[in-house]
Amino acid sequence: MADRADETSILIGAKSQEERKRILADLFMGHRDRLRSMVHLRLDRRLQARVDPSDVLQEAFLEASRRLEEYCRKPPLPVFLWLRQLAAQKLLDAHRFHLRTRRRSARREVSLERGWGPPSQTWALAERLLGRDPSPSKAAAMVEARARFEEALDRMEEVDREMVALRHFERLTAAEAAEVLGIRKEAAKKRYLRAMLKLREILVSMPGVQEDLEP
Repeated sequence: MADRADETSILIGAKSQEERKRILADLFMGHRDRLRSMVHLRLDRRLQARVDPSDVLQEAFLEASRRLEEYCRKPPLPVFLWLRQLAAQKLLDAHRFHLRTRRRSARREVSLERGWGPPSQTWALAERLLGRDPSPSKAAAMVEARARFEEALDRMEEVDREMVALRHFERLTAAEAAEVLGIRKEAAKKRYLRAMLKLREILVSMPGVQEDLEP
């Protein structure tokens, strides 16, 4: 897999359309785990039984294939961020389709339209931070800790919470996170450090909760 900084130039520099399609497929597979993580973190809890992240990614890949030549003529983003954007849009489409009969607040609609795609789900962040399978002896305490942690995440500024999702779980660089959120790179670094320190303070106050939030 090429360095992320070189992926776009490699894709654009392909000698034929077929070679370009092959490179796109290779790049997509190389980023699949990270794209799937993005979908999981942002999939509405009510849709877990109805929407398969693999289907969202398949639709994103087909869209990328359809728009490949257009992208290569004038790349709006580095190739990974472009693929992530397409996957986020397909997830947003799934949310709108399956939840179209449910009323959403104006604030929720604005949030869904943000550049990072559907907002990260606090339940998914808490699940990843605290672990999915506690031992039976710790299960009750973990349920309580997860509820407290979700509440704490809900109290965070949305951009700070998204920064945690982008940097800590999606593993975006500071520059990539800044691009997604539409802020400067230095501002992205500061927000990430502030958000992670805040979350670490919350974690260490919870007995028995693992500490894995080094900024």
